[in-house]
Amino acid sequence: MSEVTAQRLADLFAAIAQTMEREKERLCELDGVIGDADHGIAMELGCSAAARAVEQPDIASSDPTTVFNTAAKSFLNAVGASSGPLYATAFMRAGAAVKGKTVLSDGDMADAFAAMAKGIQDRGKAEPGEKTMVDAWAPAAKAWSQEHAAGAPLAVCLSAATEAARAGAESTKAMVASKGRSARLGDRSLGHMDPGAASAVCIIETMAKVLGNGG
Repeated sequence: MSEVTAQRLADLFAAIAQTMEREKERLCELDGVIGDADHGIAMELGCSAAARAVEQPDIASSDPTTVFNTAAKSFLNAVGASSGPLYATAFMRAGAAVKGKTVLSDGDMADAFAAMAKGIQDRGKAEPGEKTMVDAWAPAAKAWSQEHAAGAPLAVCLSAATEAARAGAESTKAMVASKGRSARLGDRSLGHMDPGAASAVCIIETMAKVLGNGG
């Protein structure tokens, strides 16, 4: 069983910020086809703000809920685009799911991840199949939950979630957008990956790298 402390969560947010910096241009290119070409910028801004906030000694040494809540507020303050409220809700829901815990077990992490995915879906009022980030988050959460229920360790749950997120993001290429700005394109959105689903994969992949190595 792995144990995830507030410091490890702070390290995770730092790693996610680095990933978004690296992937920013690719995400903007994806968004340029069916959106406003700013998704990568928004995600990099939000993730960087969250990382800076949670790396403060009083936050990183507190508890997981404080880390999640601080990340949520910082992300929302930094990003006015649609991804701001979505990820703020995700992090707040994760914090609520593990409230009172000083160290997170495999089960706690499963609860936090499920809460993040559900928070994004609730706030965005989206369902799988509508060509949004939910098409990556929802199958990832389902895969994680199934592996955890079968007794798999955290690393295996993270690997399953990552593979499901990748497949989900890939599947958006065959979808016609019905949510957000890209919905106005109709059939012209076919053949293109949803940028929100692509950035979700970046986050989940980073989680697997940072938290899936035990310790």
